[in-house]
Amino acid sequence: MTAADGSLQRRLNLTDAVVVGLTAMLGAGVFGAFGPAAAAGASGMLVGLAVAAVVALCNATSSARLAAVHPESGGTYVYARHRLGPFWGYLAGWSFVVGKTASCAAMALTFGAYAAPGHERLVAVLAVVALTAVSYRGVERTARVGRVVVALTLATLTVVVVAALAGGTASADHLRPFPGADARGVLQSAGLLFFAFAGYARIATLGEEVRDPARTIPRAVAVALGVVLGVYAVVATSALLAVGPDALATSAAPLRTVVEAGAFGAVAPVVRVGAAVASLGALLGLGLGVSRTALAMARDGHLPGALSAVHPRFRTPHHAELAVAAVVVVLVLAVDLRGAIGFSSFLVLTYYALANASALRMRPDERRPARGVPVLGLVGCATLALTVPPAAVAGGAVVLAAGCVAWAVRRR
Repeated sequence: MTAADGSLQRRLNLTDAVVVGLTAMLGAGVFGAFGPAAAAGASGMLVGLAVAAVVALCNATSSARLAAVHPESGGTYVYARHRLGPFWGYLAGWSFVVGKTASCAAMALTFGAYAAPGHERLVAVLAVVALTAVSYRGVERTARVGRVVVALTLATLTVVVVAALAGGTASADHLRPFPGADARGVLQSAGLLFFAFAGYARIATLGEEVRDPARTIPRAVAVALGVVLGVYAVVATSALLAVGPDALATSAAPLRTVVEAGAFGAVAPVVRVGAAVASLGALLGLGLGVSRTALAMARDGHLPGALSAVHPRFRTPHHAELAVAAVVVVLVLAVDLRGAIGFSSFLVLTYYALANASALRMRPDERRPARGVPVLGLVGCATLALTVPPAAVAGGAVVLAAGCVAWAVRRR
């Protein structure tokens, strides 16, 4: 299929794909999810981080192997449709589009909390509008912006770690009692922190825009996930040592709180700017994934056909991008950060459970992962999905039920 007949163009190389994954993950976890995770698991959020990382690694391995065989836009929506059947593909796509739209709202609110405390929602709406204008004009432009975002984010996190460890407040006493929560609290923190790892899916959902996807996607997923895990572990440990879980749990901008607590409080404005930029990067990467999955579902008739349009000049799914932006704006005005993260985590874990189930159906000649990997990923996703806050589980269940009803009505 060529660009002339409605497909996207393969413009992204390995570096571009890694950058897309990093921009989607770094801003989400470091600046947004640590607060809710600390509220759920106290110092045990470090254990939760390790659990979330193991589940994410299983999911990433399954997704990367599937993406190499099915290099199309849509991610698990495409894999489950081919491997499990049309309904399961539809349910995966439905979970992803709704869950990641909530993630976009969470990242916009995180940006607002750092950039303009007290005016979070207004600033978040303006950010959604601005980034939609960037992604509308092409994925190459988006990748270039992403490189700048990743560099600024890593520089900011270096400042945070130095301020946390050398600011005079770091103490092992802040970790006592460890883990400080029961097993359910630790698992709930893992479910919330999984939100921070899920950005590697942006790489797989760009399968139709990546050069040599069979080689590029698995490598890009592994590199991006490894970098982010290392960064998360260092920053989370430093933050807990500096101020303890209680201070993180009660802050809308936890890393700003870490810096302001010590002798390096003067650099807090720098951290605010860096955090705001990182959140924008995550929002940019998330929007890419949601719009591409919406494009794939619209092509198959599961969403309105207008969303399958590809811009004749920029070769982007511009109608889908505009529709996603409109829904994100509504959510930004209606929900809070913790609710958005929990709701998103439940639906995205459902999505990855279906990715692992799809990987179990791969043949040996397709380089399927070792059987234990998708099995562990499937069990892990199901467990963490049921341990996120009860309101998020209930809301996610309602969304899944609504999707099933919509499927049944359409089939009839």
